[in-house]
Amino acid sequence: MNRITQLFNIKYPIIQGGMIWNSGYKLAAAVSNSGGLGLIGAGSMYPEVLREHIQKCQKATDKSFGVNVPMLYPNVEEIMNIIVDEGVKIVFTSAGNPKTWTTWLKEKGITVVHVVSSSKFALKAQEAGVDAVVAEGFEAGGHNGREETTTLTLIPMVKQHLQIPLIAAGGIATGKSMHAAMILGADGVQMGTRFAMTTESSSHQNFKDTCVNAQEGDTYLTLKELAPVRLIRNKFFNEVQEAYGKCATTDDLKTLLGRARAKRGMFEGDLEDGELEIGQIVGLINEIKPVSEVMKEIIADFEKSVATTFSF
Repeated sequence: MNRITQLFNIKYPIIQGGMIWNSGYKLAAAVSNSGGLGLIGAGSMYPEVLREHIQKCQKATDKSFGVNVPMLYPNVEEIMNIIVDEGVKIVFTSAGNPKTWTTWLKEKGITVVHVVSSSKFALKAQEAGVDAVVAEGFEAGGHNGREETTTLTLIPMVKQHLQIPLIAAGGIATGKSMHAAMILGADGVQMGTRFAMTTESSSHQNFKDTCVNAQEGDTYLTLKELAPVRLIRNKFFNEVQEAYGKCATTDDLKTLLGRARAKRGMFEGDLEDGELEIGQIVGLINEIKPVSEVMKEIIADFEKSVATTFSF
């Protein structure tokens, strides 16, 4: 056991990212049942839908699972109260100040983890009293940090300042990359893209098929003026680039983005006008598999990497 497996009472120090439109109860339960920590992604759920997913996840697994909560949503208070009401014991927060909810959650007996993209914010999260941090490099899919610091650089930089457990995220999808992150100082890893490409992910099959066919270099970080997001190139992405070419203002970009772009792309399968959020590592994933198979492959790859690590 290490600090992450002890903190969450799990077998392997592998966390499934709480991705919008991908991370319903089926995915979270499957990851938890396979020895990792599954997370329900509250960011794409109305409060009562979240309650339903929590209740279904409790029936689908007797293992630890948690909820990821982006704090930028207006109904965050209702979401937090549902989490407490339903007895969830692990919360990952992101996209906001960890001081806002950490003390309140911990007073309720909840383990709190915060997602950061820099050493500065990792230290702020530690000062706020979180139990661990996820340090996410800009290789990651979905909404991202503005610093554009890679995981390879970020993890050792955060590690030198941190006393609490550190979880690495961004560009990690194999046992080898998990081993590399832990060599750099991480206590565990969070994988989003790898679990988005599984049978149990709640995203649309059109989205999964597009991601399976994606190649190296097919994802791009854009919309930094709003909230940086990594996307696969499609009609919508090209429209964003054209807008930049015309010196679009922040308001112009907001109008172009509109509402529910991510839902349209990932959940409804609109490959032209929707946001297709996914990480750079998608170019390495060529098949949709059940979570149980993915977890077995990751662990076998990790153990082989550990056993064959060279020395001078």
